[in-house]
Amino acid sequence: MIDSSVVDRVLGEALRTGGDFAELFVEDRRTSTASLDDGKVEELSSGRDRGAGIRVVMGETTGFAHTADLSQGGLRAAAGAAAAVARGGRGRTVAVTPSTAPRHNEVSTYPETVAKARKVELLTRADEAARSEGAAITQVAAGYGDSRRRILVANSDGLLVGDDQVRTRLGVSCVALGDTGMQTGYETAALTVGFELFDRVQAEEVAREAARRALTKLAARPAPSGVLPVVLKGGTGGILFHEACGHGLEADHIAKDSSVYTGRVGELVASPLVTLVDDGTMGPEWGSFAIDDEGRPAQRNVLISEGVLTDYMWDFLRARKEGRTSSGNGRRQSYQHLPMVRMTNTYLIDGTDDSDEIVAQTPNGVYVAKLGGGQVNTATGDFVFGMNEAYLIEGGRITEPLRDANLIGNGPDVLKGIDAIGDDFAMGPGTCGKDGQAVPVGCGQPTVRISGVTVGGTARG
Repeated sequence: MIDSSVVDRVLGEALRTGGDFAELFVEDRRTSTASLDDGKVEELSSGRDRGAGIRVVMGETTGFAHTADLSQGGLRAAAGAAAAVARGGRGRTVAVTPSTAPRHNEVSTYPETVAKARKVELLTRADEAARSEGAAITQVAAGYGDSRRRILVANSDGLLVGDDQVRTRLGVSCVALGDTGMQTGYETAALTVGFELFDRVQAEEVAREAARRALTKLAARPAPSGVLPVVLKGGTGGILFHEACGHGLEADHIAKDSSVYTGRVGELVASPLVTLVDDGTMGPEWGSFAIDDEGRPAQRNVLISEGVLTDYMWDFLRARKEGRTSSGNGRRQSYQHLPMVRMTNTYLIDGTDDSDEIVAQTPNGVYVAKLGGGQVNTATGDFVFGMNEAYLIEGGRITEPLRDANLIGNGPDVLKGIDAIGDDFAMGPGTCGKDGQAVPVGCGQPTVRISGVTVGGTARG
C-alpha cells in the first residue's frame, strides 16, 4: 500500500520532534450495501475510504493525527501533528522490516467481483421466502453488506505487516401481525469470507428463520417474573458472556479499576465447568483476522480456565506498561480512531452434557432460544438483556413461547451459577460498541443452564 522507504521517513518524522514510540496505520476499505424493504430496493451503494492514522507515544502521553492524504507529504504532515501532541525526547532513524502473519481463512470470491444485480436477487429471494411462511408476515426488510479492508501497520520497533480482511453478511427482519399485535423476528448470517458465504448459507433459510421467529411470538404469552433457572440454547446467548463478562476482562477497564475482575487473576471467579476464551484465529468467524490493528498476530487467549481467572485481554499500550506482550486485542473502527482493547471471537467451550438432557433435568424455568441487545455496567457486572425468543420450561419440557421479558443479573454471578454445559457449541456474529467505536465480533457457547437468573416478565398471578 505504501513503499517501505516512505514508511521509514514518516516514522522518522513522527519521532524527530518528540515521542519514544510511533505507529503508522494505513487503511483502504471498500464497502457495498443493498437493502430491500417490502419488495422494493431502498438502497444500493458502494464506497471506498482510504487514509492513515499516526500515533506518537511519549511516556503517558499519546498524540494522534489522521489524514486521507496518503502522499509522502500528507503522511509526514500528520506525523508532525501527532508528534506535536507528545512533544519531547530525541529523534532517531527508523528502519522497518516487512513481515507476514498467517491468514486463518482464504477468500474465494471477492465481493467487488460480484454484480450488484446478484446481490439484489439475493434479497428478493429472501423476501419471497419470508412471505411464503404465512399471510401473517406483513413486512419484510432484507439487508446485504460486504467489506474489504486492507490495512498496513508499521511502528518504530521495526514492525511492517499487513492484512486483507473480507467480510460478508445478510440480515432479514420480519413483522408478523396477529391477535397480540405486531411481533418481530430477525436473523442474520455473517462470516469473514467473500461472496461464497452463500455457498454455506442459503438466503431463504435465513429469511424463513426470521419469519418463524416473528410468527412464534404471535402465540406467545407474557413471561413470568422472578428468579428462575434459565437454559440458553447453544449459539444464541454468547452475547451475554461477551457483554457481561468479556468487557470486564479488557485491560483498559482493569487499569482504571473499573472492572469487578481487577486484581483477581488466579481466583476462582466462575463455576469449574466454565472455560472462557477469546480467539481471533477462529477460522472464518466474524471477529477473526490475521493481525490486530496494532500489527500483532491474532491469538487464542484463555481468559478463564475451569473457573479460574487466568488473564486479561491486552493492547499495545497497556501491555507495554505491564512489561508484557499484547494479546492481539488492539482494535480500532477505522484509521480515524485510536486503537483500544477489544474482543475478537469470545466464547465458552463445550461441556459434556446432552442439550436435551439439560432441558429434561430442569423441572421449571425459561428456555432462551435467542438473546437480544442489552446494557451492562462493567464496574459491577450488572446487566439487562432482552429475550428475542424464549419459552417456558415445564416438567422438563419446552412448552409455551414467551414475550415481553428481560434477563436481569450480574455477570460474575451468572458464571458462578452455571451448573450444566452442553456439547452443542455454536457461534454467532455481532457488532461491539465501545467508546463510540464499532467493530465486528463473534460470540458463542453451547447450551448452558444457569441455576437462577431474574426474569423480568409481565405476567400477572
